[in-house]
Amino acid sequence: MFRSLSVAVALVLSPTPAPSVPELAPDATGPVENLVLPVEDIIGEVESMDGTESETKQGRQVTVALTSDVLFPLNKWQLTAKARQRLRQVAEKVNAEGAGGVVKIEGHTDDQGTDAYNVALSRRRAQAVLQAMRGLLTGPGMTLQAGGYGESRPKLPNIVQGKPVEKNRAKNRRVEIVFTAKQ
Repeated sequence: MFRSLSVAVALVLSPTPAPSVPELAPDATGPVENLVLPVEDIIGEVESMDGTESETKQGRQVTVALTSDVLFPLNKWQLTAKARQRLRQVAEKVNAEGAGGVVKIEGHTDDQGTDAYNVALSRRRAQAVLQAMRGLLTGPGMTLQAGGYGESRPKLPNIVQGKPVEKNRAKNRRVEIVFTAKQ
């Protein structure tokens, strides 16, 4: 089809339609240029079957995200009994896989409500999870930090094509436990 790899590459990478390619002689040769393209980090996510928990790893940093509907009643920050059981499982994971150091607990909300309300709610939720995790983390040298980010760090867009997406909003209402894994 193409007699020169560089012509083929130029056609593929060209942002505008390429002009017609002149016919090349059968014995035509040319240099082949190295293609250098940026590589972005690929971050895989493992999600539970019910969608209420997910885990991502980036290098040694592990983030376990629990959706708020599993942890709290709507617009509340008191943990449910089911939440305490789920947090015990997460604590076991952090104890087994964590390298010590700071364990961050980060609260997040969707875009419903005012910014001030969402930041306060996400902070209270992060603090509630911190209090529950404090007695469960037994690894040496682990310290806990809690922070609330409101709606400023959505996992997915709350609104797509001008319409709210409730499934995305539900995933944005979450608490993340972030720790460093052993090597």
